[in-house]
Amino acid sequence: MLHLAQVTKKGLLGKTVLRLLARRRPDETWAVLSGDETVEVDSNAYSEGVLVLADVGANRQVQSVKEAKEWVLGLITQYLGKGFTPEFLQKEAERAEQWRQSLTLQSQDLARRTVELETRREQIQALEEKLKREKRLLQSMAAQLKAKASRN
Repeated sequence: MLHLAQVTKKGLLGKTVLRLLARRRPDETWAVLSGDETVEVDSNAYSEGVLVLADVGANRQVQSVKEAKEWVLGLITQYLGKGFTPEFLQKEAERAEQWRQSLTLQSQDLARRTVELETRREQIQALEEKLKREKRLLQSMAAQLKAKASRN
């Protein structure tokens, strides 16, 4: 899993340790890590304090490390350079949530109306059947009266 980390040195021998700052989630969002998580790395290629992107496996083994400078500059160019400030993103998230809630309410209203229309349709069908029965009964009665009248 990809992590944003800061290079630190540990001990007298200056063993390189990565302090994990944030982790990329499966949905491509990032979560800031609140604890003081670290992993050791065999390479001494980076100076202390440098930000790196580290691919850390499930067994907490560092699989790859690369400097995060270009990645950070890309984020600045892509988002902050276009005015996507944290406040803007928060407002957009709130707007999206309001939109989602509105759509949910509209969907519930539509479902309610659909049920009402289905109930009305069933009532109309029942009335149609009742009218057909009454019509047949009246036709039958009319035929009987006609037959009586023709006998007399």
